[in-house]
Amino acid sequence: MQYLKLFVSAVLTVALVIALNSKIGPLPPLGKFMNPFSGFWQNAEGESAYTDLTLPLTGLKEEVQVHFDDRLVPHIFAKNDEDLYYMQGYITARYRLWQMEIQTLNAAGRVSEIAGEKALPSDRLNRRIGMGYGAEKAEEFIRKDEHSTKLIQAYCDGVNAYISSLAPKNYPIEYKLLNYAPEEWKPIKVALLLKNMANMLSVFEYDIENHNFVTQYGMDEFRKLYPDFPEDQDPIIPKGTKWEFGEKVARDKEQGTKETIHANSEKGTTYTAAIEKPDEIEGSNNWAVAGSKTKSGKPILCNDPHLKLSLPSIWYEMHLVSPNMNVYGATLPGSPAVIIGFNDSIAWGVTNGGRDVRDWYQMKFKDATRSEYEYKGEWLKSEQRVEIFKVRGKGEVRDTVIYTKYGPVVFDHTFGEAESNKNLSMSWVAHLPSNEFKTFYQLNSGKNYDDYLNALKTYNCPAQNFVFASRSGDVAIKEQGLFPIRNKTAEQGKYLSDGSTGVDDWTEFIPAEHNPHHKNPERGFVSSANQHPTDETYPYYYPGVGVYETYRNRVINKLLSENNGIDADFMKQMLSNNYNLNAAEALPVLLSLLDQSGINNEEEKILEQLKNWNYYNNAREVAPVYYEIWWNELRKMLWDEMSNPKVPMKQPSFYVTVKFLLRDSTSVFYDNLSTPEKETRTDIVTRSFHRIKDTLAANEFTEVSEPYGVDETFTKDKVNPKDWGTYKDTKIEHLARLDAFSSLHVYNGGNRGIINATNSTHGPSWRMVVDFGDMKQYVVYPGGQSGNPGSRFYNNMVNTWAKGEFYTANYVQRADELGTHKLFTATFKPNTK
Repeated sequence: MQYLKLFVSAVLTVALVIALNSKIGPLPPLGKFMNPFSGFWQNAEGESAYTDLTLPLTGLKEEVQVHFDDRLVPHIFAKNDEDLYYMQGYITARYRLWQMEIQTLNAAGRVSEIAGEKALPSDRLNRRIGMGYGAEKAEEFIRKDEHSTKLIQAYCDGVNAYISSLAPKNYPIEYKLLNYAPEEWKPIKVALLLKNMANMLSVFEYDIENHNFVTQYGMDEFRKLYPDFPEDQDPIIPKGTKWEFGEKVARDKEQGTKETIHANSEKGTTYTAAIEKPDEIEGSNNWAVAGSKTKSGKPILCNDPHLKLSLPSIWYEMHLVSPNMNVYGATLPGSPAVIIGFNDSIAWGVTNGGRDVRDWYQMKFKDATRSEYEYKGEWLKSEQRVEIFKVRGKGEVRDTVIYTKYGPVVFDHTFGEAESNKNLSMSWVAHLPSNEFKTFYQLNSGKNYDDYLNALKTYNCPAQNFVFASRSGDVAIKEQGLFPIRNKTAEQGKYLSDGSTGVDDWTEFIPAEHNPHHKNPERGFVSSANQHPTDETYPYYYPGVGVYETYRNRVINKLLSENNGIDADFMKQMLSNNYNLNAAEALPVLLSLLDQSGINNEEEKILEQLKNWNYYNNAREVAPVYYEIWWNELRKMLWDEMSNPKVPMKQPSFYVTVKFLLRDSTSVFYDNLSTPEKETRTDIVTRSFHRIKDTLAANEFTEVSEPYGVDETFTKDKVNPKDWGTYKDTKIEHLARLDAFSSLHVYNGGNRGIINATNSTHGPSWRMVVDFGDMKQYVVYPGGQSGNPGSRFYNNMVNTWAKGEFYTANYVQRADELGTHKLFTATFKPNTK
């Protein structure tokens, strides 16, 4: 019996050892993860992590000093550019390695290697849209520029120097959770990271959705609901600007009208395949005010790009100093240079241009092999790209993607809703060779307006509005990207095209000097907030299709026009402005159409709050909650025809919806498809109003004792548990969607269509104010410098960001100027062994 017990004990011990060192489902091997010498305990970060150190590094040419300030911002002082970028790579990897890698794995369509089969559909899509293909083209093109190649390789060498210094026990905690190891950082990963950003910001094309709408409801309805140029637009380049491009420049071949071309597609055919995209652009803001309107007489520049809020934060704050530059700002972890920032002479910022840089083509293949496709009466050879996925827990999966002259066939019988996908090939500017790194390198070292213009020449995708200000007094803005010249008569690029005709080919591109730009305007400022870049007099046609913002830009321009003697404090307050122009224009219309005969006592109180609202989405207000529910429920009922996932369509914009309600009393769209009766305009306005009470009753409001973003006046008895800040419940989610590593329940104001465009998941990812009057700069972002959840610098800036406050950037010329702000210094010397 004793031997039996020993045997059973031994078997159980062996089984436990095997279990603890085996991956069970999504869990890591728990033995390794819990090991006190190599598991997650090793990721706890004490004060010893912030003491002075000296390290030898192989690959450095000369000594580099990195001074970390009291927010853990690295100030890198190097004696040459190669060492500067080497050290940028090393330091970024030290604090953001897992973030860098997971984002490039996503771009490369490789997440299934660590997450398993559930990530395969997303991986397939990213490969099918040609992310890797475009990155390969970019890397090949960049290699022709010796200077760019040298600096990018230096950055990669720095990343790899840090990776090679790590033992498994020192891996970031996410590697331990997901049970994999970091891999070598190569230039292709830098290219993938930039393509990932291009993909995030290139989604505003609706060729397939527009095709579906026109097929079902006709061109007349389409033109009413999706105008290219809304009447109240306030474009980036002011209305009435004269375009001095010489003689007629826009392509206008004899192609017939788009009604004719659209009819060439299979009549009545709709498509289930479309890349998921938002109804409304989430938003970014930038502006620069000339000295004529500022208190100091010098320009002030502001920028706050709005993206998905995440931890680790999308940006990494850095200060880079070499004999060629002294630049400070937001960097993109995994890519060299400062993306948004300033030096001692200029400042720049970006917003999404929203231009359509993707076109879709329906292809006709000769037979089931798809080895040849029809083009202008001939059969051209297609190419095959076999994508291999090494799926964790499943093994190797192959996907053959067909490439035509337009690009990859993204949707076909093997991907998506197979029965209705007719070989849809996609052209994307990001597939074309480009060198965006060179743009940012030249901006980092730029001294004046001419340097700014010259830097933008190499920037292709995604389209961005680059705002500019200089110490010498210039302000400017330019929409930059590579844009195909489109036929206006045919509305080229707005609908799904017939790839067999060649009619909608990209044959020319708008010259960079003809892209919309403006310098030192009479009104004393330039600005952009994702609105139309121009009015309809711009010589080159581009599709609008209701994607451009129509609220924030008008509020920004009004505030800047009406105020003088502007200073940095005014700018900081502006970036947190919560005025809701959409509500100010829509709510009076809704109230005028509401049938109040059936309203009960509770709804009377709701109505009174709405009538007395000042249209500010401040956190402690209740009326914004009521409006948000009413507006969203109304749009669901009104545009239910566009909600069928089997036939994707874009809902009309918020702006168009308001005008539609005001002017059209008998549209077929007022009838709700889910009910037997035929609704009127008043019916859906009233029914959606009644949904406010029901939604509030059904909503589980999360009461948090001390959410992020509250100030010293916050007490539970003063804050309504159903106010806007609680209802919106902004969260900053970890990239692996781990609540324990996320900042949940951020209490603040704002929303879409508001300057402070903070909703529940998106918002200002970086806020920056650069004042050339006193040469002070103010910055903040929703996170922290460290990617380690065990660090006090992981999310230490969230509260400051949520309250609309800023930090003064420690922008110095010499390291000793950091003074008491210096936390510790790391000195790196060339390894001579």
